[in-house]
Amino acid sequence: MTIINEKEREYRFGDSGPKYLLRGPRMNFGVVVLKPGEDFTAHYHNIMEENFYVLEGELEIHIDDEIFHCKKGDFIHVEPKKVHYLTNKGNSDFKACFMLSPFQEKDKVEVEYTPYRD
Repeated sequence: MTIINEKEREYRFGDSGPKYLLRGPRMNFGVVVLKPGEDFTAHYHNIMEENFYVLEGELEIHIDDEIFHCKKGDFIHVEPKKVHYLTNKGNSDFKACFMLSPFQEKDKVEVEYTPYRD
């Protein structure tokens, strides 16, 4: 059994980005924060599916050629091999839980990406 308080971990970029609470052995779980105007690099996973549950704020997520506008309470499921790009175009912080499964040590592939505009 493992109990971890979010305050025991740090965000990758200081006060934003991903913060992992669990890495393996069967899944990754964490929290991600994007400040207004911030985005997260377009990428995909070969094996892992990625899920987000929006806790605060709003998110624009690009999945392949589609754009989705998500808000508090929304659940987002991204299949393996689907390129996804996250951006916060709102005026407040975006915060979500994220889960990746099944765990693979090195499964993230960053890609060159020009965001689609709606």
